[in-house]
Amino acid sequence: MTRVDHISGETWHGRKGEVKNAFTYSIDYVLVDAEDADPAHPALFARNGRGVMSVLDRDHGGPPHQGRGAAWVRDVLREHGLDQPARIELLAQPRVLGHVFNPVSFWLCRDGQGALTCAIAEVTNTFGDRHSYLCHHDDQREIRPEDTLSARKIFHVSPFQDIGGGYRFNFKVLEDRIAIRIDFTEGENGLVATLAGPRKPLTTGTILRALVRRPLGSRRVLALIHWQALKLWWKGVAYRVRPEPPADEVSR
Repeated sequence: MTRVDHISGETWHGRKGEVKNAFTYSIDYVLVDAEDADPAHPALFARNGRGVMSVLDRDHGGPPHQGRGAAWVRDVLREHGLDQPARIELLAQPRVLGHVFNPVSFWLCRDGQGALTCAIAEVTNTFGDRHSYLCHHDDQREIRPEDTLSARKIFHVSPFQDIGGGYRFNFKVLEDRIAIRIDFTEGENGLVATLAGPRKPLTTGTILRALVRRPLGSRRVLALIHWQALKLWWKGVAYRVRPEPPADEVSR
């Protein structure tokens, strides 16, 4: 039996280019073995069930609310000619009192020695669209904390950012800490986003403290996203109309 880990973290976003904007806010993520149907967890947490906090397969691995969980990951790796992992982990914001919105979740794929060899960044925008970026070395060697993996941006996330350009990902997933960096660059413009925080076992106490500090869960995240959008509009940043999402679920 595996355990559920809690990351009481901070996310920082900093806009690059002529119009500057930056913000930091605290956030809760959990890390679960995506194929363990009944991991060790406190009573207030549920895996594919109702809980104060919960993680449901239908929220991940496919269209929002129609996900297939880890089975989708294995199909993606098979379709791209990659080795099947020994373990698949999901790093995501949990549902809190039944509500969830994850701007980005991460599928972490490990080999038989526990090395991280592939990651999938599952990106969801506020319009209800989703696209995932497959990150790995060409030879599928271990992804180390100092490594940078690139992907071409093809998915509309923010109406204040272009679709062109590309991402650079860094994954630092340690036993006691997680730090992920996403650097989007398009010419002189772009955005840097980070997620970092200590990694500890999820307990009743950590759930209750999270509810006190961030009682609205991902509803708060949505509100903060719209608040930052209002600030960018006020600063005169051009608004881009949402295009049709890419036909393919996954790119790299």
